[in-house]
Amino acid sequence: MTVVTVGRVKIRRIDTLIGALAVVSVIVYVIAAESIHKVGFPLDDSWIHQTYARNLAERGEWAFVPGEPSVASTSPLFTVLLAVGYVVTMPFFAWVFMLGALALAGAGWIGVRLGDRLFPWLGQAGLWTGLALVVTWHLVWAAASGMETMLFCTLSLLVVWLAWRELSVRPDPAWLRAPFGRGAALGLVGAALTLTRPEGVGLIALVGFMLLVAWPYENAQTGRRLYLAWAGGVVIGWLVGIAPYVALNYDIEGTLLPNTSAAKQAENAPARELPVLERYGRMLLPLVAGGQLLLVPGMVAGVWNVVRRARANRRDALLLLPLAWALVDLSAYALRLPAPYQHGRYVIPILPHLLLYGVGGTIIMVQAGRRTPVQRVLSRSLALSCILIMPAFMVVGARQYGRDVRIINTEMVDTAHWIEENLPPEELLAVHDIGALGYYAPRPILDLAGLVSPEVVPIIRDHEALMQLMCERSVRYLMVLPDQRPAEETDPRLGSGPVFITNAPYSPDAGGGNMAVYRMAWADQCD
Repeated sequence: MTVVTVGRVKIRRIDTLIGALAVVSVIVYVIAAESIHKVGFPLDDSWIHQTYARNLAERGEWAFVPGEPSVASTSPLFTVLLAVGYVVTMPFFAWVFMLGALALAGAGWIGVRLGDRLFPWLGQAGLWTGLALVVTWHLVWAAASGMETMLFCTLSLLVVWLAWRELSVRPDPAWLRAPFGRGAALGLVGAALTLTRPEGVGLIALVGFMLLVAWPYENAQTGRRLYLAWAGGVVIGWLVGIAPYVALNYDIEGTLLPNTSAAKQAENAPARELPVLERYGRMLLPLVAGGQLLLVPGMVAGVWNVVRRARANRRDALLLLPLAWALVDLSAYALRLPAPYQHGRYVIPILPHLLLYGVGGTIIMVQAGRRTPVQRVLSRSLALSCILIMPAFMVVGARQYGRDVRIINTEMVDTAHWIEENLPPEELLAVHDIGALGYYAPRPILDLAGLVSPEVVPIIRDHEALMQLMCERSVRYLMVLPDQRPAEETDPRLGSGPVFITNAPYSPDAGGGNMAVYRMAWADQCD
């Protein structure tokens, strides 16, 4: 295998293949959207990022509504990266898809190295792991979604790679003198991870705990000193990286963290009343809709292999870090935000970590299956099925991506264009899905989802209280889907009916409804 060394990183021929495959995968999904309807994003939240990025680049404001600073961006790092595209005047679709393809390729490149480190005796574990990462349709969907999801996946894998470097104990003085610097590097990457999604701080804490358990130095006194130096570097690096955003958030909102998490949790509060096991099942179900389901036996075999090695050598316990993180991240959402919609987009970042074990474990099963003819047929059939079915699901995923984009375009984007052309920009609008509206028809809004209107969060499930707030604020128009409407359609406060409705068939065919705009008809005074 051809190897080129750049600095300390070895670039192999497989890296070129993975990079090309990642770019082609994202392009195929974009073409699928264009062929089904037109280019766009499969989530309205993607337009929130674009709106913040454009306002940052063009106005120097951290704001969704121009002139009204707010911190509703759930991924400040991703927003800044998007803003660069506006600064260099590159078409925003091209820029965001390029970032997504690069993040997908990065996950594949890091996956190659993690696979080789996890199962070094298998030879091709890294190669197949990297390929699996860039053809798993959930990850390609995430890369083309205009969201931060794929960036978060890649940075979380990079944190694991930096943590696993500590297992390569070297006796030379330079290695022993540098634990603080290695920790600081991990801390800075961890800060970037946290600024991509707040739950990233959980992975950094998990790394610190697991490395304490598996710290590879035999001499207790030396090991303690080196660990403290490494941990100090992590903490300082993380604080330095996170400080600017915390200061910005405090300056705008008076709090250290944004309110977006509270808004999402309040909106999904009824789901937390479901039994715990059901919540876990609901979050996992969308992730098994693909060829990765065939890797589940391999995941079990791979994890069991690592557990056996960890029993024999304590430091190999750190190789269970991806599994531990997948369980922690899944649990965080199952317990606090059990929202499985949109193909499980909140927990998609656990997939790369589970694939690390699934691919290597499947290869282990194939090698172990050589002992008998029956085992040989079963194990090779399983591996061959994975090789054939995962790319096949890429096609299924591309079609689904195109349909998702079409729904957003025909509901949120088309409504935003109608509002821009037909409604006075100075009159207050209440809206639940704010993304496309904020991008194409910027104006004062009352956000019924609570992202840029935090006063909504305490009453987000109380429809009458929302109507009262809208009356007090003199909201003139309301833009909602049927299940977001805070009053019955016959309520006289909604006027004589919608002044606009999309009537596009795609959302109803998918089990949803059409976006509508109402002109509010308030009484002389509010209650």
